[in-house]
Amino acid sequence: MVLVPSGLMLFLGEWGVRRKDAIWRDEAVTYDMAHRSLADLWPTLQHVDVVHGLYYTLIHVWFRAYEATLGGSFGQVIGLRLPSVAAMTVAAAGVALLGQRLVGRRAGLLAGLTFACIPVVQQYAQEGRSYALVCAVVVWATYLLVLTAARPRRKLWLGYTALMLFACLLHEFACLALPVHGAAVMLARLPRRVLRAWALFAVTVLAGLAPLAVYSTRQSAQISWLMWPDPIQLLTFAVLAVLGIACARVRVRSRGPIGLRALAVPLLLLPTLLLLLLSHVEPAYVDRYVLYYVVGFALLAGAALARLLRPAGELGQTNGRRLRWLAVVALVLATLLPVDVHLRSPDSRVDDATAIAQAVRQLSGPGDGLLFTPSRRRIWMVPRPHDFRGLRDLALAKSPSVSHTLYGTELSGDEIRGRILASRRIVVAGDPAGQPADNSDQEIAKRATLRSAFVVCDTTEVRGARMTLYARVGGTGGGGRGGC
Repeated sequence: MVLVPSGLMLFLGEWGVRRKDAIWRDEAVTYDMAHRSLADLWPTLQHVDVVHGLYYTLIHVWFRAYEATLGGSFGQVIGLRLPSVAAMTVAAAGVALLGQRLVGRRAGLLAGLTFACIPVVQQYAQEGRSYALVCAVVVWATYLLVLTAARPRRKLWLGYTALMLFACLLHEFACLALPVHGAAVMLARLPRRVLRAWALFAVTVLAGLAPLAVYSTRQSAQISWLMWPDPIQLLTFAVLAVLGIACARVRVRSRGPIGLRALAVPLLLLPTLLLLLLSHVEPAYVDRYVLYYVVGFALLAGAALARLLRPAGELGQTNGRRLRWLAVVALVLATLLPVDVHLRSPDSRVDDATAIAQAVRQLSGPGDGLLFTPSRRRIWMVPRPHDFRGLRDLALAKSPSVSHTLYGTELSGDEIRGRILASRRIVVAGDPAGQPADNSDQEIAKRATLRSAFVVCDTTEVRGARMTLYARVGGTGGGGRGGC
């Protein structure tokens, strides 16, 4: 029951995990932060990304062990994503055990298999970020809660509290699992002493999270790019919510004091709805922040399938219904296969820092100037720094590691303008057409100077970026395009 779902998840996690060695910008941040010394990491977290501080620390320790043993054989991309593959494998096992505890063995098996087959689960199983690990920890904290409700013991409560606090410190929005647990405890009508105990330990978790939550408000500008939720992400949630509620209508018999619906329906709906409500105050919704909501769907679908696909009886009608449901399941899996294949291609992510670095190398020559527009795209250098060797970063004042920032600090607009005008050829790595332009003094100076004093020699576009080679008007060789 546990080995089959976790084995499937491990297989799906390893399938195409390299993605042709493509690394997107958020993974590049993880790789960069994990390779800074702990003495450098702490000052950086005081300026930026403190919400991911615990995860970066864990990945730093992981990379030291990985690169000392396996790094030479498997490479940086595998090392970056292996923790997420392992986390989702552990999560699938937890979902199977949850399903067994709530309904039965067959429901647990099918819940674990359903979880592994959900495309968004496979996506974050192959991503070097914290979301798979958060999902796994929330699953196992929920499992401990179900065990504790059946047989309250201090050790189980302490384990539940420790796991929930760990999940919240990995990512603050894991705290939205607490209302789910509270709803499950109340809907199950457990004894008042159990409800009081849960409330006490939930407050303990929030108290442990409070210092990080308060400090992180100083860095809220980091999510200023968020606007209204992405329609595709909302559609994914809506589809799973509708299907999950439909599965909840299938009559199943729960085994423990906390019923299947009492836990799975709030888990499916509450985290996302609460985050959407918060987004009306300040935009904060991204589906990966509450990825664990898919566990609610997996539990409901597993229980419904266990009921509908139970061994056929003697009546032909039962056999026919079973065959129809098997056909529906096969059709769904066949429909999801192209999505699964797409998730393992470089085009499945916002950008491809590996392809960007290669394009810069092909466009540039030794001694050329280099500009990133906007400056935060400097993170594209992290996966393949050797492709930028010999280029002069014209806007850079202090490197990311020296300045304890993610992207480094830049010179003033006037200083950047002077450096640009002193260059003959410049490669610009920036966002593709149609993206909003930053309006800082530095970015305005870059665009205005290039427009007035340079001509475009060549342009290359790759996933999520456009690289342009500029030459100074009237450069070597004379004429408007002589510098190309």
